[in-house]
Amino acid sequence: MAYFDELADKLARDVIEAQKALDDDQLIQDIAATLEASSSTMHEAFMTAVRVHISEERARAQLDARLKAKGFALRKS
Repeated sequence: MAYFDELADKLARDVIEAQKALDDDQLIQDIAATLEASSSTMHEAFMTAVRVHISEERARAQLDARLKAKGFALRKS
């Protein structure tokens, strides 16, 4: 993983967490616009990381709901 990918991933995690805490649906887009104005490479890495993390959250929620409906749960590590 390139250095900018690591930075983008950390930023994406922080922005997603802040968006939830602030209940600000525009935050990701605002940060993305700032990045796009200064670095297209960082912007693309950030948006990819955001999509990956949000997709993983949604998939986990679906998995957890299906398991719960059948009386199961995954062990959290």
